[in-house]
Amino acid sequence: MDDTSPPSPPMELLHVFWHDGMLCHDAGVGVFDTGHDPGFLEILDKHPENENRVKNMVSILRKGPISPYISWHTGRHAQLSELLTFHTSEYISELVQADENGGKELCSGTFLNPGSWFACLLAAGSTLSAMKYVLEGHGKLAYALVRPPGHHAQPSQADGYCFLNNAGLAVQLALNSGCQKVAVIDIDVHYGNGTAEGFYRSNKVLTISLHMNHGSWGLSHPQSGTIDEIGEDDGFGFNLNIPLPNGTGDEGYVYAMNELVVPAIQEFKPDFVVLVVGQDSSAFDPNGRQCLTMDGYRKIGHIVRSLAELHSGGRLLVVQEDPIACYPEDKALSVQVVDVLKKYWKENVTFLKKI
Repeated sequence: MDDTSPPSPPMELLHVFWHDGMLCHDAGVGVFDTGHDPGFLEILDKHPENENRVKNMVSILRKGPISPYISWHTGRHAQLSELLTFHTSEYISELVQADENGGKELCSGTFLNPGSWFACLLAAGSTLSAMKYVLEGHGKLAYALVRPPGHHAQPSQADGYCFLNNAGLAVQLALNSGCQKVAVIDIDVHYGNGTAEGFYRSNKVLTISLHMNHGSWGLSHPQSGTIDEIGEDDGFGFNLNIPLPNGTGDEGYVYAMNELVVPAIQEFKPDFVVLVVGQDSSAFDPNGRQCLTMDGYRKIGHIVRSLAELHSGGRLLVVQEDPIACYPEDKALSVQVVDVLKKYWKENVTFLKKI
C-alpha cells in the first residue's frame, strides 16, 4: 500500500553569520587577562578571550550533527555611521585613534591591539547583517557568531573585553526598522551592563540579564547588576536583573527562566527577541561559577524559542558573547533567590504586578 501521508515540513534553518577576519583580534598573553609578564614564567597564558574558542565553535557547527541544518553567511564590516546609533561619536573616535596609534589598553584586561579594530567592525557588521536578514523575512532564526564580544561595551566606554555592543546595535536597528518592542535575554555569566545602559531610559526595550552575583568591578563597570538597577525615567521597570548564586546549575536556571523571564516577556509582549549567550556560565569555564551543562543550555534555548514563537512570529536573533572551577549545583539556594526576586518585581515593577 502506498504511503500517501504528507511529507514533514522542512526544519527551520539556523542562519549563521561569521567571518574569519574576526580571528584577527589578539588580546595577547600574560597572567590570565592582565597582559602582564612577571618575568619568571616559562609559559604565559593566552588571554581568556582568544581565537581558539571560536575556532572550535565554527568547527563544531561545520562538522557536528546539526551541520545539515545550518546556512552560512559571510559577515561584513560595520560602517562608522552605523556604530553611532548606539555609541557616542567621542567614544568611536577614541577607538579609531587607538587603532591608528597601534593599540591601547582601554580598561583592565581589554586590549585593542593591531587587528582588533578590523575584527570589531566585522563583529558589529555581521550582527547587523544577521538582524537585517531576519527583519527582511529571509529567515526566522539567525546566529551572530562574533568576536570580540560586546555586551559590556557601553555607549561611551569599553569594558570587560568588549569594544562595540553588537547586540545593542542590532536592537537599535530593529527599533529603527519599525519594531515597537524588543526583548533582550542575556544569559552570559556576567551582567550585560553595556546593553542595559544603552536602553536604561527606554520602555521600548526590555533587558533581562541572568548572571553571577559579581557586583561592580571598577570604573569601566560601575553597574552592580543588582535587582534595584531597574531602569530610569520611561525605562523604569524595563531593566530586570537576575543575580544568581554561584553553582545555580541547570535546574536553578530553568526555574529562573520559568518563574521570572517567561512571565516578564509575556507581559511585555515584544515583537522581536534577542538572546545574548555566553558559554562562560558553563560548569567548565574558569571565569564563571554557574555550572550550566549542555542540557541546561538546551532547555534555556527551548524556552526562548517558544517565547519568540509566541510573541515575535518566531523571529529570534542569537548574539555570541564570551565562551571563556566547577562548583556543585545548588538548586535550593537559587530557588530561594528567584522567589525573592519575583516578590521584589511584583512590588516594584508596574507592568509585572500580576505575574
